[in-house]
Amino acid sequence: MTTDRRSFLQTSLTGLAALASVPLLGGLEGCQQLPSREQAASGSSSARKAALSTEKLSDRVSLITGAPGNVVALSSEDAVVLVDSGSSALAHAVRESLGGARVRTLFNTHHHAEQTGGNELFGKAGAEIHAHVITREWLATDYYVPAEDRWVKALPKVAWPTKTFREKGEMKSGTETIEYGYLLEAHTRGDIYVFFRDSNVLAVGDVASPLRDPALDWYAGGWLGGRIDAMDELLKLANDRTRIVPAYGPVMSREQLEAETAMMHHLYDRTTELTDHGRSARDMLDAGVLNEVQRKFDDPYRFLYDVAKSNWAHYTNFGGNVV
Repeated sequence: MTTDRRSFLQTSLTGLAALASVPLLGGLEGCQQLPSREQAASGSSSARKAALSTEKLSDRVSLITGAPGNVVALSSEDAVVLVDSGSSALAHAVRESLGGARVRTLFNTHHHAEQTGGNELFGKAGAEIHAHVITREWLATDYYVPAEDRWVKALPKVAWPTKTFREKGEMKSGTETIEYGYLLEAHTRGDIYVFFRDSNVLAVGDVASPLRDPALDWYAGGWLGGRIDAMDELLKLANDRTRIVPAYGPVMSREQLEAETAMMHHLYDRTTELTDHGRSARDMLDAGVLNEVQRKFDDPYRFLYDVAKSNWAHYTNFGGNVV
């Protein structure tokens, strides 16, 4: 059974009783443990000492890894365009990897601390920070992290995005055309892609995950239906020569992204069908849903927990009769 992600409006109120079969907030088994801003800021001593690796993806675009995720840098005649800024503990290492070049423009693919921890450093140096308007809202206010039962403080104002958008936009840096666009509810509710069109390098943040278990920050609006919609959109942008850069892990080809997208489509169909019948994350695990795909998950229950929580957060979007 394939469920329409844009319908699912017939769910009855009696179906909410099935929520009792899904664990609730704060520190329970399987809850997604996203890093707090302070944890990402401090980092481990080994992480602080680690040298960052840099490789060329094109004549103008470089990939910096280990920050702790991936940072993409476009070098133009007068400055650098950066996609994500790394954690605050490693922001200076990111800057050193640029060889002293000034960062004129910084994109945040989403609000998580490992992608925005360097905002303050680069913002103080004059970088213009671009992000989706919802990402700015997360960075500019205190917010609650249910998995840790704690509040995270807003970043300093200098670290907030100064240029925001809702759908998509385009800009030039030297001879490079840069396209950027919204990826609705894919990993959070503020995800974006950044496409260096002339260099054919596509930065996709945490919307693709070639090595780590795919993460759905359900409290921030991410869910599996939004993720595969976003992946479908990314496939339309890419061709067989596009270098696709996730937030973590190796650079992907379009073929690899297509394979991950197909897997997510299958998991969406299976998990929404089970959710539609009131099944919990444990039920999904016991039914062997993840055995139906070739990929091996490091923490299968945690992934399905996030799927179940995010399905219920979007229950008015995927429809059907809950029994």
